[in-house]
Parts: sequence; C-alpha cells; structure tokens
Amino acid sequence: MAREINRVKSTNDLELKDRLVAINRVTKVTKGGRTFSFAAIVVVGNEDGVVGWGLGKAGEVITAISKGVEAAKKNLVRIPIHKGTIPHEQSAKYGGAEIIIKPAYHGTGVKAGGAMRAVLESVGITDVLAKSKGSSNPHNLVKATILALNELRSPAMVAQNRGITVEKVFNG
Repeated sequence: MAREINRVKSTNDLELKDRLVAINRVTKVTKGGRTFSFAAIVVVGNEDGVVGWGLGKAGEVITAISKGVEAAKKNLVRIPIHKGTIPHEQSAKYGGAEIIIKPAYHGTGVKAGGAMRAVLESVGITDVLAKSKGSSNPHNLVKATILALNELRSPAMVAQNRGITVEKVFNG
C-alpha cells in the first residue's frame, strides 16, 4: 500500500541542523590527467520530527557539502515520534541495503551505526534499536532509513483510520 509522503511545505520557521554522512572522492581520467571531484551525502533535521537528505557534487569538499544541504532542504519530510522513540517496529529495503528499526525504552539511546545514526538523530529520536543488513553503502542506508521512517504511523493516525480513540489503540 503506497502512502502519501508527509512533505514539509515551508523551511522558513525550522531550525535545521546538518550532518555529513559520507564524502566520496571520485576521479575522472581525461587526456590531461586525472580530475578529482567530491560527492557528499548530507542529512538535515530539526531534531523534532523533520528530516531530509541531499547529495551534492562539486570540485571542492565545502561546495559539495553546501550543495548537499540545499538539496536536503528541498527534500524534508515529517516523521511521527512518540515519547522520544518510534511508534512501532518498521523495516525497509532500498537497493542492497535492508534495515530494521524498533522502538526502545527511555534511556536506551540510539543503537544504530553510521548513516542510520545520522538520520535517526536528525529526526530527534533519542531511543531506538536499529539493524542494517546487506549493503553498507551510505547512500542506500540513508534512503532505506528515511523510507522506513516515512512508513511509520502515529497512534493518532491509527486511531483515526480505525475510527476509535487513541486510548483504545494502546489498550486494545
């Protein structure tokens, strides 16, 4: 079932923090020798349920990062957070990367590595268990993590879909 992505309309009132996930030096061989350029994958978020990712490519590292930040600001989505963790377990796959994220009790912390940690901390999740299987490519891990976060449903959304109160969602 394809769900509509919760895009953020305006970035003017958001305090976004950016995190560099990975930087990759790429080489193009020309008649005159090798030409180096850089590709940077960046995650931005307000640590309160909004996150986005972007890819920037340029001849210099700083320019690539700033291009990545601008691309990420155009890609923002809203994620439901419930008491510092995610509302329910979720898995996703993008390319060769497969991830599983599970809610955790308060005080657990973000148990995730590398690219997934950057995304989860940018969203503002403080307690979560995460596991990645398959490819460790940071591009695919970021995309799979955001895909999984997009599929999360808040307790209010579940209650509305079922036509019951939020209390009944938790108490059965």
